[in-house]
Amino acid sequence: MNDLLPPLVSDGQIVASVNGCLGLITLNRPQALNALSLGMVRDITTLLQHWASRPEIQAVAVLGAGREGKPPAFCAGGDIRFFHQAAHAGDASLEDFFTEEYRLNHLIHAYPKPYIALMDGIVMGGGMGISQGAKLRVLSDRSKLAMPETGIGLFPDVGGGYFLAQCPGHVGEWMALTGHAIAAGDAIEWGLGDVYVPAAQWPDLVAALTTRPQPTAEHVVATVMERADLAPASDPKAAAERIDRHFGAASVAEILASLDAAGDDWARDTAQTLRKRSPVMMAVALELVRRGRHLSLAEDLRLERDLVHHSFHLRGGATESETVEGIRALAVDKDHAPRWRPGNVADVDPAEVARFFVSPWAAAEHPLKDLK
Repeated sequence: MNDLLPPLVSDGQIVASVNGCLGLITLNRPQALNALSLGMVRDITTLLQHWASRPEIQAVAVLGAGREGKPPAFCAGGDIRFFHQAAHAGDASLEDFFTEEYRLNHLIHAYPKPYIALMDGIVMGGGMGISQGAKLRVLSDRSKLAMPETGIGLFPDVGGGYFLAQCPGHVGEWMALTGHAIAAGDAIEWGLGDVYVPAAQWPDLVAALTTRPQPTAEHVVATVMERADLAPASDPKAAAERIDRHFGAASVAEILASLDAAGDDWARDTAQTLRKRSPVMMAVALELVRRGRHLSLAEDLRLERDLVHHSFHLRGGATESETVEGIRALAVDKDHAPRWRPGNVADVDPAEVARFFVSPWAAAEHPLKDLK
């Protein structure tokens, strides 16, 4: 058993165990909503690589540790406080974080054994990155899926340009720009989840996977599927029609103009949300999703690696970065009043947006050059 559990480096932020043929990865940072640290990224990568080579392990499941008396969180994203500190310190591990996280995202999508993501509660940003490549994405009525990066002056990364681009119609653009959270029914309809297990069944599901015999991968999948049910009623087709009416427009400015002209409550609320997001990064996000429809996952991740480098460096450093300012406002000073530059969509310079899409590396030197 011990040789199935390689040494880990995250100081308990990842808990690994084996139950029969099933390797279990528990994100164990509940006080931070299981947000990913660099150590956690490294440990998940180590476990997946080790278990891929071990015939005793036939399937892997990943879940988030719970918080006593509080709603669950699978994973709320990356450790944005670390991003802020590292950017100001010029810490090279900031670059390492994104290179290694995106490699992990690619590994999960290509994983040779069933990888099951138990997406109970909050699943945002980096949490989407370690779940969207799963063979089985399991949701509950507490699941809230979102890519909220434009609210911190970033863009939907961790493969978001790839998996959001595969959503029907212009749902991907809407999720990328607004950061709006969706529930299980919409997620399954729009291709971001596979099965729904009611919250009342969740403790028994976790207990079965962690403590009851799991002799084969088929048995692991059956353990999930025998508890699956129809997701709570919603009307995703009507929502998608409303989204398509506006988010198929050519630019962020035209999307806003379309919403303003509609004048209904949904359009007004959506426009109000967009006006709180970073204008520059909404333009970057829109371009990313639209390019993503013509990219492989590896190509998208290489592009996102370019974009995230520019998010911290394009303007010259941390004090000028839209991302660092967005994190400051949300998570450091918590004044929720980011000073976006520019503050209005109409003032975004298309030339600056275009510079985001120019790689800072020659192809042979790209940190993700070997992804296939």
